[in-house]
Amino acid sequence: MTDPLRLEVLIASVRPERFAPVVADWFLRTARADPAFDIGVIDLAHTPLPVDLTMNAQVEEFRQRIAAADGCIVITPEYNHGYPGALKTALDSVKYEWRAKPIGFVGYGGLSGGLRAIEQLRQVAAEIHMVSIRETVSFHQAKHQFDAAGNTVDTAAVDAAERLLRQWAWWARHLRAARAADPYPA
Repeated sequence: MTDPLRLEVLIASVRPERFAPVVADWFLRTARADPAFDIGVIDLAHTPLPVDLTMNAQVEEFRQRIAAADGCIVITPEYNHGYPGALKTALDSVKYEWRAKPIGFVGYGGLSGGLRAIEQLRQVAAEIHMVSIRETVSFHQAKHQFDAAGNTVDTAAVDAAERLLRQWAWWARHLRAARAADPYPA
């Protein structure tokens, strides 16, 4: 399979004055440098999904995008030692479309750099039958890690992003082939 891997990048923060666009733009520049990826962006601030998990046109469109993807990478802040409620709604809004696909994480925040949110998300990913990528990107004191142009000198994060993308691509290729040869059991 030589077709580009369809990677959906989910931006989890929906707050006004959010820092998410800075982190997301940096990560997207990194990922788009690799022609192996066909990248879509789902910004939850612009994808309002009903918190009561009812079906509507936006949920159906979201489900179709996830179904067409080979997996996703979530860019998430850490709020009060957890991840945003809008992300939980997004994860719960679809069911079968997540299964047997890789999910990676880019976290940011204060002292923990989003790692507590990511560890919680790994539990959710396992429950919805996704494969959580071991490598993560974490920005501690995130607002101090980027310059005015949105670039970072955090070499650990740059290296982690490259490893995350390589590991995600490996899983995405193999899981796409496995789903095609033998559909994932529901």
